Amino acid sequence: MRATRLFLALLAAAPFTLHAKDAWITPAEASGFHTTPSYADTLAYLHRVVDASHGTVTMQTFGTTPEGRPMTVVVAAKDGDLTPEKAHAAGKPIVLLQAGIHPGEIEGKDAGLMLLRDFAVTGKLAHLLDHAVLVFIPVYSVDGHENSGPYFRINQNGPDEMGFRGQSQYLNLNRDYVKADAPETRAWLQLWNTWQPDLLIDIHTTDGADYQYDLTYYTEDAHKLPPSVTAWQKAVIEGEAIPAYEKMGHLASPYLEFKDGRDPTQGIENFGSGPRFSTGYAAIRNRAGLLIETHMLKPYQVRVQGTYDVVRAVLGNINKDPAALLKASKDADTWASSLAAHADASVPVTFKADPTPKPFTLKGFAFTQTKSDISGDTWIQYDPTEKKTYAIQSWLDLQPDVAAPLPAAWAIPAQWTEVIARLDAHHIPYTTTHAAVKVAATQDTLTNPTWAEKPFEGRHMLRDVTITPATTAMTLPAGTVIVRADNADAVLAANLLDARAPDSMLRWGYLDAIFEPKEYGEPRVMEALARKMIAQDPALKTEFDAKVAADPAFAKSPRARLSFFFERSPWYTAQKVGAYPILRLDNAALQQIK
Repeated sequence: MRATRLFLALLAAAPFTLHAKDAWITPAEASGFHTTPSYADTLAYLHRVVDASHGTVTMQTFGTTPEGRPMTVVVAAKDGDLTPEKAHAAGKPIVLLQAGIHPGEIEGKDAGLMLLRDFAVTGKLAHLLDHAVLVFIPVYSVDGHENSGPYFRINQNGPDEMGFRGQSQYLNLNRDYVKADAPETRAWLQLWNTWQPDLLIDIHTTDGADYQYDLTYYTEDAHKLPPSVTAWQKAVIEGEAIPAYEKMGHLASPYLEFKDGRDPTQGIENFGSGPRFSTGYAAIRNRAGLLIETHMLKPYQVRVQGTYDVVRAVLGNINKDPAALLKASKDADTWASSLAAHADASVPVTFKADPTPKPFTLKGFAFTQTKSDISGDTWIQYDPTEKKTYAIQSWLDLQPDVAAPLPAAWAIPAQWTEVIARLDAHHIPYTTTHAAVKVAATQDTLTNPTWAEKPFEGRHMLRDVTITPATTAMTLPAGTVIVRADNADAVLAANLLDARAPDSMLRWGYLDAIFEPKEYGEPRVMEALARKMIAQDPALKTEFDAKVAADPAFAKSPRARLSFFFERSPWYTAQKVGAYPILRLDNAALQQIK
């Protein structure tokens, strides 16, 4: 390993003249990995690869950014299998590799240029895609990539300049997969649904702690995945690809989220991925996902080389047994389609740490902890010249927490167009009713909502709400959208439509209006109403007096005191405040709609 790292260090320091005769040197290599190319230079290099590839590589535009730049995808395959139709007909697994969703973390782009060159031009990796298709996004957040400068990543070792984390509308695309606010996300979803990949690989760079590993990786917990995907990831990624990567001279570790960043010996935990993230979204689409995090303090060349090596290790193992990945995807869709058939079916939508940790060996560095006279907190300082191994605990494993009930179908009134538009963006199939029909439906009543104090990704998220379900006879008007749960999109639909799901349309604020009463009473009118209600129900006065005694803020607020009575009156309940409009239907109700 020391010899490999010495070689990489010497290579990084080698003068450009060593490569001057190499027509296929990438821009990053030409700079000694001090810089990363602009988007225009990246596309120019890729066009050269396409032209020299003898029909094994093609480029396409799959979207346009808010600032008007084209979003580019590169497809690499043999035997002319360069379209989704041909790839699926040939029985080849499809790997979607994306770089630059956070453009300051751009190793994936430069590693991808090298990998495509060595597959299609130099022949170094000529057999890498004998039995698989690579769909490569060199830069996902193109506007963020072009908004480059030297001061966007404070604790990153190169390149000299790098892109900005947000796109041009200041959205973090790796928090946007479900809500799909950004034009880039909607273009990506179209690409996903067109290609239907079997594996998503998303390339990033860490922040945070210092340690010996040049790369960490993350796959979703087994409780978030179809069993077949869990088994494939464990066998191929953890069992074969990562060990092969380490045999190339690297050190790798599962993703390191420390319970206490001031003290690594306190152990590691799961960082809490969900459907808003790349691998979390792949999970609710019943697909394998691999998050790669190179280590920000390693030299840029080491990080690019590490990315190149781990991607070729994964592709190499897929190429050896493509049928295994295809079967994992097929079985995953079958599994998802069958969930709603079980009595009292549900889907876990939140997760908690397994209370029983596992031992973990951390290959880190010596560190000191001092009391800071600036922050008043503990200041940790690492000494990368002194390697040190720590026996710590790991809380990476998760357990299901809150579950969303899985009905036979969901019913969405036609007026909730933003929700329906998101169904379209995710390509969730649905039908519409042709005539009004009365059915038994379960509706959640939502009370006690609380929102985040600050905006997150352009929205004030609904943080907490009390959910009370009830089943009653409802008339579904003509045009009501019916989303069935007996298909492969059942888990995806539950995460978008159920009020319990933390990345649902409700939680992201698409249905906030249901919490707003539109009719009010004048104080003089509510004074009379309160007295009338007390006369009719003396117990109400007892409840009111208890609240006055227990809640000083309530006691001091005339508006709150009057609202206590108004919100218990038919003048308020007739407005159906908090009535969640997305209904759940059982099989009997669904049969009536047919």
